[in-house]
Formats: sequence, C-alpha cells, structure tokens
Amino acid sequence: MKEKLTIVKVGGAVVEDEVQLAQLLKDFSAIEGRKVLVHGGGRRATQVASQLGIESKMVNGRRITDADMLSVVTMVYGGLVNKNLVARLQANGVNALGLTGADINVIRSHKRPIKDGIDYGFVGDVDQADGKMLSRLIEEGITPVMAPLTHDGEGHILNTNADTIASETAKALAPYYDVTLIFSFEKKGVLSNPDDDESVIPTITRADFIKYKADGTISGGMLPKIENALSAIDAGVERVIITLATAIDGQHGTIIKR
Repeated sequence: MKEKLTIVKVGGAVVEDEVQLAQLLKDFSAIEGRKVLVHGGGRRATQVASQLGIESKMVNGRRITDADMLSVVTMVYGGLVNKNLVARLQANGVNALGLTGADINVIRSHKRPIKDGIDYGFVGDVDQADGKMLSRLIEEGITPVMAPLTHDGEGHILNTNADTIASETAKALAPYYDVTLIFSFEKKGVLSNPDDDESVIPTITRADFIKYKADGTISGGMLPKIENALSAIDAGVERVIITLATAIDGQHGTIIKR
C-alpha cells in the first residue's frame, strides 16, 4: 500500500492576500504525511513589471513572455514569491526547499510553438517531470515548494503555467505515492454560476466537462485548470479537488473524477 502524498497548488490571488495566505500555510503545515506546495504569482509579476515599465500582455489568460517579462517572472516566481513561502513554511515547522524546474533537472520543457498566429514567447510546455528525484527529496523529510518555471535543457528558463506544474508533478509522483492533488484558489470550487459563490458543482467527470464547456458553464481560466485535473486523474493520480484556499482539508469543493 502506497504512502499518502498531498500536493497543494496555491494561486497568485491567494499569495497576494495576507489573511488567506497565512491560513493556507497554517493548514498546509497541518497536513499529515508527505506533501508538496506548488505556487503561482502572476499578480505580483504584473505589479513588479509595471513598476519596471514593462507591459503585461495576456492571451486567453496566458502571459505572453518576452525577454524582459522572462526576467521579471524568473525574479518574482523563483525568488520573491518562492523564498518567502519557504521562509514562512520553516516558521510553521515545515522543512521546505524551493525549486524551479531547472533545479536538479526536476521539470524539463520545450518552448511553446507559435500556434494560430500567437507567439507566447518564452513559455514552456512540459516534456517530463522527474518523480524519482522528487520522491528522494520527499523521503528525506523535505517538502518541495515548486515555482512555475521550467527549463529546456539548453540553458533557457521558461515560464510555465502553475496548474500544469502541479498536474505534471502529481503525475510524476503517482507511481510512488497515493496522490491527492488540491487546486486551491479564491472560490469554494467550480461554480455553475460565477456570480453565486454557493453554486459549487460537487463532482465533474470528463463527460460533464465536455457538456459544461460546450454550454459555457465553465470558461476562461477554469478550462485549463480542469483539463490539467483530468489529465492527472487519467495518469493515475487518486483524487483531484478544486477548492477554497482556506478549505484544503479535502472535505469541500469540487471533486474531479474519471
């Protein structure tokens, strides 16, 4: 019987909200057993870029990453956000280690090709995550804190969606652990009505997702989140939950099923 492992992905909006973040880190620290934290930080990156006079360009919720923006996200994700989270986890008694995909070659990717006339720039699509290396760290009692940056093996850092990092990390660790993947953000789950915070859809299967996508119930940034969740389930991750950042106990939110 495999040991349990919990992977929590925390979004940029929560990282920027001190009350929510403090509660999430407290709850994360209280999770028993092995765990991994994956973080975003897009809002902070936009803020820092603006201070430096660099314009943020988004297409379908994805950041266009030119050379200047790559410098910003590398500093913000790999440094400012990551190391602050690591320091605060240490204060909560969690022996954390901050990682980008380049560290110990843990997540390798390739530069996203131009598609439909959109050039995302230095954005990475994941090729592989090294579950064996991560599991060795975890077995030493270390809690990895993963930044949304990867590398191409040729010396280049690439900006990579944090939900994808969480999903690929979960898939890579599924052969070694009984993995629960929790996407935490500022809502109570996937909502059937975006204006009603109580309209949480309790479970979503792939068939449900196809229907909700077609009728517009699910749209925007929630689409890649659920696509990543279903991909993780298909790859052997035991359970995926999308829930409020202050409710990461696994008892609330939307459960993604096959």
